[in-house]
Amino acid sequence: METLNLIRFIAGTVLIGTGVLVFLVELIGVYRYRFTLDHMHFAGMGDTMGLLFITVGAILINGYNFSSLKLILVLVFFWFSSPVSSHQISRLVMDTDERLKDHCTVLNEEETKSLTER
Repeated sequence: METLNLIRFIAGTVLIGTGVLVFLVELIGVYRYRFTLDHMHFAGMGDTMGLLFITVGAILINGYNFSSLKLILVLVFFWFSSPVSSHQISRLVMDTDERLKDHCTVLNEEETKSLTER
């Protein structure tokens, strides 16, 4: 039984370490790029993966109990709210950034329709 607990502890520690590493890569990506949409991409993807690894690692270390259910519910809530908030921020950037055409190609309605019909 002690061996099983040791294996769970090591696996949980590795997962939490991987989550922290994902957060560090996210942090470097956010500060490396200048454009807001690039920041959002790194932040959204890093938060999603980092939180997954850390939550699963905490569940493994803590064991399967009511706290594990709470951690899973926090993870599910974050996975539903993060894309919505990222989408709203990207819409705000698209509507207010005057230098958007310097960073990317903005399509009009006809070009968007031709791309979606393909």
